Amino acid sequence: MTIHPQAPRRRRRTVRRLRAAAAGTAAAGLLGTALLASPARAQSAPTGATPDPSPGAPIGTVARTVGDARYEPGACPKTPEPVEALGNARCGTLTVPENRAEPNGRKIRLGVAIVPALSADPKPDPIVWLAGGPGDDAVGEAKMAVDGGLNRDRDLVLMSQRGTYSAEPNLLCPNIDEFNARAVGLVSGAPETERLHVAATKECRDRLAARGIDLAAYNDTESAADYEDLRATLGVREWNLYAISYGTHLALVYMREHPDGLRSVALDGILPPSRSGSAATWSSARQGFDGLFKECAQQPACNERYPNLSATFDKLVRDLEAKPVTTTVTVPGREEPVKVVLDGVALVNWMTSATHVAPQVPLALDELARGKPQRIAEQYAGGRLSPAAMGRVAHGLVYGVFCSEWTPYESQEQALQGGRKAFPSYPPSVQAQAPQLTFLRPDCEAWDVPAAPASIRDATRGDIPTLALSGGFDSQTGADNGPYVARTLDNVEVVTIPYEPHVVIATSECAQEIAVSFFDTPGSADTSCLKDLKAPAFETGP
Repeated sequence: MTIHPQAPRRRRRTVRRLRAAAAGTAAAGLLGTALLASPARAQSAPTGATPDPSPGAPIGTVARTVGDARYEPGACPKTPEPVEALGNARCGTLTVPENRAEPNGRKIRLGVAIVPALSADPKPDPIVWLAGGPGDDAVGEAKMAVDGGLNRDRDLVLMSQRGTYSAEPNLLCPNIDEFNARAVGLVSGAPETERLHVAATKECRDRLAARGIDLAAYNDTESAADYEDLRATLGVREWNLYAISYGTHLALVYMREHPDGLRSVALDGILPPSRSGSAATWSSARQGFDGLFKECAQQPACNERYPNLSATFDKLVRDLEAKPVTTTVTVPGREEPVKVVLDGVALVNWMTSATHVAPQVPLALDELARGKPQRIAEQYAGGRLSPAAMGRVAHGLVYGVFCSEWTPYESQEQALQGGRKAFPSYPPSVQAQAPQLTFLRPDCEAWDVPAAPASIRDATRGDIPTLALSGGFDSQTGADNGPYVARTLDNVEVVTIPYEPHVVIATSECAQEIAVSFFDTPGSADTSCLKDLKAPAFETGP
């Protein structure tokens, strides 16, 4: 799940672009439908009967209708800023029913961009990028996918998932983004904060509903059918998926609902639908925190300067929850100082994202323990107040997924037990607010969409070649999700990249090499780069 913007900036690393060669080598939302019968199916041609609509024509250049879906070439989807990687893309739109239970009802349009392969002789099976979130727009993530080498010798297909930034309609809610920015100056778990939080959610819902949008149609079942319709209308016999964060949630549903057109699937930062919810976010946080703290303990300089960092962090959570610290910081792009309240809940949420800048974490916690909260406060506020946090996330899709697929299948007691098990020393007020999912249950009550069919929680089974990638420092989708999904997949490679945060293709050259080799020979990824990886050196202060 790409956690919606409150993450500190990732550590910068030079990520090598892969060269096109005959034998070359080579990520912060999280996480339905009104259908009461069986899940919807894409109305596409049968597998093996979806030939290129114009033999020899590059995919995405020919209009085609299959069932209720139509693809038309056209202008590239809009993005908040120019995306250089889309400079030579072939673009268009996919038109599909908003709700497949009502095929004659409202239609929606999804932006499509196809980045050509670097190779002069590309393979026939493209790679489809499934974005994180929920609520992030895949088209805007083209640079990450291209920098990861995914278009080395295959076309790269990006489509704006229904409801996202460049889709029509989009389900953006700038008022929620504005409240999240203001909330950095509020006590996280205070009743008034909850009231304002839920009020912002309801305001968004009411505004979208007034536009005639069927809020129950924005979910994984419909989105998976959208991608299958895209495959059919592009005339692609089979393709591959590269899914990051929440995109892995969608990919696992896609694999279950429409397996026949999938050659292979890579999952990066894994979020299984069968275990998603508040309890799982607590487990992931524990894994990511422990990975970082243990690595500090194994480095003499870090361990000597910051002994027992885990205990220091736990004490800070308890102390701040009992007595929050208020400070003011300067945030890039804001002329006036910003008030920030750090309580226990805020610190846990900061830490969940701060594993992206792992080398800074011990020093930042030490400064906070010594009465200097500015570094953490600046990072915590900077993400929420960044222009990139405003008006880009499709909150209507966020709650469409959470409130139909998660909360109906996890009781409040189960959510609380997740916090108690992972962090038994935390105060109950902290355990009540799962990382990344503050006030999820009252938000979903306000969103008021029907539960998805119970099958949405089924484990995905099958023999599609699958690569399950995780980061050893991932505190957003824990590394144990790799072995978890492997229990029911017959042809899967599970790889954890040590020392890396959430979405390893964004930061790890090794992960990029593994991914590209996997698509070359699914089931036999080259993982030899793992043996050369070294832990980051943690920063130490005076």
